Amino acid sequence: MLKAIPAVGALLVASALVLPTVSHAASPNSASVSYADLNLGSADGQKSLQRRITSTAGAVCEYGQFQDIARMSIATACRNGAVAGAQPAYEEAVASARRGTVTVLGAATLTVTAQ
Repeated sequence: MLKAIPAVGALLVASALVLPTVSHAASPNSASVSYADLNLGSADGQKSLQRRITSTAGAVCEYGQFQDIARMSIATACRNGAVAGAQPAYEEAVASARRGTVTVLGAATLTVTAQ
């Protein structure tokens, strides 16, 4: 009976991570970032995920696509907001890795959304 409690907890965490990904999947200004191949218990894994988040935020905000300063400024603010918006999911993923929580049903993704 006691072994079922961590399994139920892992399922709830996985559901919480999957639902936002599914709800944002149709939005053209968001993208999922997988970390299934990373060890978030290590500094290298954490840095890799941060780079993926920043890169994905740049893509959804079209960062680097504009030549004029005004539009570049808007894209920069968008990218910074998207990275900040993904930070709680990043922190939860790292905390789960430190606790040794098992990822269920491929929920090792987070969503980056243009702000």
